[in-house]
Amino acid sequence: MKNTERFIENIEITKLHPFEGNPYKVRDDADMESLEESISEQGIAMPLLVRPLENTEGEYEIISGHRRLFAARRLGLKEVPVIVYDISREDAIVMLVDSNLFREHVLPSEKAFAYKMKLEAMLHRGKALCGQVGHKSRDNISEDESGRQIQRYIRLTQLIGELLILVDEGKIAFTPAVELSFLTEQEQRTLLEHVVLNDCTPSLSQANRMKKLSQEGKLTSEEIQKIMSEEKANQREMFKVPVAKIEKYVPKANRKQLEDFVLKACEYYAKYLIKQKERER
Repeated sequence: MKNTERFIENIEITKLHPFEGNPYKVRDDADMESLEESISEQGIAMPLLVRPLENTEGEYEIISGHRRLFAARRLGLKEVPVIVYDISREDAIVMLVDSNLFREHVLPSEKAFAYKMKLEAMLHRGKALCGQVGHKSRDNISEDESGRQIQRYIRLTQLIGELLILVDEGKIAFTPAVELSFLTEQEQRTLLEHVVLNDCTPSLSQANRMKKLSQEGKLTSEEIQKIMSEEKANQREMFKVPVAKIEKYVPKANRKQLEDFVLKACEYYAKYLIKQKERER
């Protein structure tokens, strides 16, 4: 019989291992710097959640707390506080997915593989009802998103890695990405070549047409080139400036506020140049 008692204990970092197949990335970014600073000043306020690792003695698999462990290692800590859950891998997957979805910045690819992992775990442990397996399980994966939306996220796992990165970066929108996931791997790689060479990404209309041609067995390299060579309104005469270069002047502004700021700055500077020319006359 498994021990259900929960208590906090300190465990050596060397005995903690990442969760196999963890869909959430540990990024060394500004948020990580803030976490390191917090741990350095106050310690780890929230214990890591772990489970005993099968076929080992005193080794544990992390369920929740990969970012805290990364920060602790960087700070040179030898031990971290944990709560041990003696649970199955399937139950651990459900806990891992649910404990991370509330995070402020969750990438589309992270959601995609997290939902897929949780669905497979739920099916494996027999939570789905016979005859309604797929639909019922999807509806139980998230309280915030419908089963249909869950299915759309899971479709993203069919994208090749390079295209999925473009989705995470916001260069390919979510809905076109779902449609592109129905293309074969070779078709996706051909599309990627055109995306890289021409610095453009498919619109929803283009993605839908490529999906239809693919399902009909007619999506050739020539067809992809023809579709991707079309000029889109949002790609005409665009001038790109990295957001980070603007944010330092207007911190905490959203995208619309940043756009308004740039336009007003251009308008102000144009008036300034006109006045300068008038003075020179």
